[in-house]
Amino acid sequence: MSSAAFSSTYFLKGSEVKVSSLKSKNGNCKLHVGGSTSLSTKRLQISNAKQEKEVRVALLGASGYTGAEIIRLLANHPYFGITVMTADRNAGKSMDSVFPHLITQKDLPVLVSTSDADFSDVDAVFCCLPHGTTQEIIKGLPKGLKIVDLSADFRLRNVSEYEEWYGQPHRAPDLQEEAVYGLTEILREEIKNAHLVANPGCYPTSIQLPLVPLIKANLIEHKNIIVDAKSGVSGAGRGAKVANLYTELTEGIMSYGVTRHRHVPEIEQGLSDAAHSKVTISFTPHLMPMTRGMQSTIYVEMASGVTTDNLYQQLKVSYQDEEFVRLLEKGAVPRTHDVRGSNYCYINVFPDRIPGRAIIISVIDNLVKGASGQALQNLNIMMGFPENTGLGYLPLFP
Repeated sequence: MSSAAFSSTYFLKGSEVKVSSLKSKNGNCKLHVGGSTSLSTKRLQISNAKQEKEVRVALLGASGYTGAEIIRLLANHPYFGITVMTADRNAGKSMDSVFPHLITQKDLPVLVSTSDADFSDVDAVFCCLPHGTTQEIIKGLPKGLKIVDLSADFRLRNVSEYEEWYGQPHRAPDLQEEAVYGLTEILREEIKNAHLVANPGCYPTSIQLPLVPLIKANLIEHKNIIVDAKSGVSGAGRGAKVANLYTELTEGIMSYGVTRHRHVPEIEQGLSDAAHSKVTISFTPHLMPMTRGMQSTIYVEMASGVTTDNLYQQLKVSYQDEEFVRLLEKGAVPRTHDVRGSNYCYINVFPDRIPGRAIIISVIDNLVKGASGQALQNLNIMMGFPENTGLGYLPLFP
């Protein structure tokens, strides 16, 4: 085989640079860079000047894990640029002083308190504030902004139910009527024209994505649904808590919110909507000694005459055109490692040893598809951009 070569010429700052590639007989490639500029004493640099982004974004609550994930995802977004960031306890600081891994993001604004934030040059808002603090803040924002709220403050349509589960009255009931629940693959059309989207919780995302299509197709019973769910510790937030200390969590598993986890009414609301009747589940979450990742193992009773093959085919049809929800090959077990750092949800169905029952396993990254990634997916839709924009991250493994 003879050698093959190609060459290209580029002009950088007025200097000609020639890049040539030579393929030798043994298949190895050699790259030669030459020209009128001296590359022996200088490194070739490509200017990456800051470009004005089309959509100006405010990030409220930037000092938490979901806020940091928003920044990571927007770093490669061609249309969204952050112009305002708030963090009341860290006001006046740079973002890299709060999260050193973001030191390369030099164009980020300085953190300010929410009360000092200027929204005059903002088109859209990601709200990553704690539950119970968001309603009054969003109520006070300028009209016309597109808002994705990552807290639980607008997820429950029934404000009395919100008070029951969150222990305080809803402070923006009129705004609640406008809110659209943001489970993207299920409610995409409603999200398109929304002013305010309530981004789903991590557990509800991992549970509803496999169950909603099966309930809508009448393939599973609405009773005896059991969910055993496990999350990385980042799902508990960044606040200092004794229960989240290394010595409290490492080398063990901790169940929490047993019978009273606040995601229960959110999950049941979505499943009841799909069933057009009340659905009640048994749900127990657990914290695992890992940073991120979530697995929901779901036990269901199939409708009369239905097999696990029917469940598998329904999920295949429901998600065959979806980029971020993937039904694995039969027999493949979803693993949290395989979705880490990505916006994917991997699902599979297995026959239970008990006749008439099936086991469904669903995995996500709790900070991405379970929070910031789905939030970006929703804002992309609200602003009229392809929903996968800025979300093309492959899972990080190992």
